[in-house]
Amino acid sequence: MTGAPDFSRLTFPQGFRAAAMAAGIKQSGNPDLSCVVSDHGCAWAFAGTRSTTAAACVTRNRELYAGGAPLRALMVNAGVANAATGQKGARDNLDMADALASVLAVGEQEVITASTGIIGHLLPMDRVLSGAEHLPEELGDAALPFAAAIMTTDTRPKLAQAVLSNGARIVGTAKGSGMIHPDMATMFAFAFTDAAVEQTALREAFPGIVARTFNAVTVDGDTSTNDMAAVLANGAAGETDLTEFLTALESVMRDLARQIAADGEGASRLLTVRVTGAASEAEALAAARTCCVSPLLKSAVHGADPNWGRVIMAVGRSGAQVDVEKLKVSVQGVPVFAAGPLNYDAAAVSQSMKTDEVVFDVDLGVGTAQGEAWGCDLSAEYVSINADYTT
Repeated sequence: MTGAPDFSRLTFPQGFRAAAMAAGIKQSGNPDLSCVVSDHGCAWAFAGTRSTTAAACVTRNRELYAGGAPLRALMVNAGVANAATGQKGARDNLDMADALASVLAVGEQEVITASTGIIGHLLPMDRVLSGAEHLPEELGDAALPFAAAIMTTDTRPKLAQAVLSNGARIVGTAKGSGMIHPDMATMFAFAFTDAAVEQTALREAFPGIVARTFNAVTVDGDTSTNDMAAVLANGAAGETDLTEFLTALESVMRDLARQIAADGEGASRLLTVRVTGAASEAEALAAARTCCVSPLLKSAVHGADPNWGRVIMAVGRSGAQVDVEKLKVSVQGVPVFAAGPLNYDAAAVSQSMKTDEVVFDVDLGVGTAQGEAWGCDLSAEYVSINADYTT
């Protein structure tokens, strides 16, 4: 895979500051506790995992979201998921938010939380609370330390930005490498902007953006207990054209989703599936994501095998309508199926697949809707990483 872009000089939009530290939650000693703080109250939108075993952070964030009050901060621990930890876990999550709120002199309801790591372990609250007390001492405008501190099995931080015509900026960051099949909405995705955006409009648009970006990415088909995505807008840059803003926000989220797929555990290739000719956008996305999650297709991509039959299989079980007499499939731009097998140079196509990104184009032949999803190849390293995850 190609190296990550240089984010060393990327800063948060005006009015946002971040801090990261090694609080001793991770055995590695790497940074594991972080926060982003806004000088002003933020309009916000949120999406959380559909898992029925959702972690305490997701449950509490949903309750705050229903209340609709503005936010001032986000606090993240990347070491312990604090999922399947019962009432003690819920209290610990609340105490984590309250600890940061107290230091910042804001209400605990103005702080949302995110946790990631091993499921079933309680938070080491002495380290969390001590870290929360000292986090504000580290506040600055650099984005990279926060992006690095929220990682678990990621091999690199994930950041993206967009600049709007009035100078407002959107900076997004995400973490995720394994247990990725968000269905929201461990994957986190956070976007911060100094654009002034009305909260109702932001919340109306966000589910569709999530569907086309983070719900269109998959690494292994497993939905985490802790998946979440959120956008915070503090308005420091003034009024912004809503259409321009939402287009830019989706662009940032799409960039982050692709980065997550490309950094899938053990991945050597990004898998992109573009579906056209679908009856609806939802069916196009379903067909594309089913292809991306298929172990057979992912294995074929790893081996640079242009086995288009794996695509035919996947779209057929996706639930999307398909007209086989009009169905078309291309690999790396080379047509391989059009209502039947086509003659093509399999060796040449295989060679073209030995690159950072492998693209399949599929026309379902039943409508005009389209959608795109992203995944990665399936390697022996993925098995090794997850076989040794807790031991």
